[in-house]
Amino acid sequence: MNFLFLIIVPLLVGLWAQMKVKGTYAKYVRVPSRGRITGFEAAQAVMSSAGITDVEIVQCQGTLTDHYDPNNKRLALSEENYRGTSLAALGVAAHEAGHAIQHKQAYAPLNLRMALVPITGFASQLLPIYIMGSLFLMGPRSGMFLMLGIFIYLVLTVFQLVTLPVEFDASKRAKAQLVNLGIVEVDELEGVNKTLDAAAYTYVAAFVSSLGWLLYLLAQRR
Repeated sequence: MNFLFLIIVPLLVGLWAQMKVKGTYAKYVRVPSRGRITGFEAAQAVMSSAGITDVEIVQCQGTLTDHYDPNNKRLALSEENYRGTSLAALGVAAHEAGHAIQHKQAYAPLNLRMALVPITGFASQLLPIYIMGSLFLMGPRSGMFLMLGIFIYLVLTVFQLVTLPVEFDASKRAKAQLVNLGIVEVDELEGVNKTLDAAAYTYVAAFVSSLGWLLYLLAQRR
């Protein structure tokens, strides 16, 4: 029963979130904005309004691979969002620009997430070892592998928890700036809102999944 509620249900929620964001993005990437401003131009305008002039905007491969790299001050947009003028492209581009603004303003949750990146990367590298070991060597309840699993999912859960306010705040900034700068009109915000809200579901699902695994493993210690 614990496995059903703590592992299977979050897994299904995660799959639903992935389908939701892909479906919503696919819908609104086909809806052009009236202003015909590209994602590149939108990201540039949002950052310029905050006095940011030292962040490079580049194009990256893939779909929904957009991200902001605070270490190199680089904002990467996928081709559809870099060159596109759709409501989805503008929402995603402004969202990533929101992260750049967070970085400049030393937004505490972003700083904490950046500080957690090294240990989170280490925990992620250990995850395959834990999975293989628990399945084929010592079993999920073996003392050593159980503690390893608890450590891994504790780190991942904390990281995902810290990620939530970072992503929600970036989306809030994006929506406000797109309207304030006249990049989109108020009645166009529905497409932007739905795209960014769908993306937010994936972060919530990732947190719920990590938390489910952590609680499940903690229950095995009894």
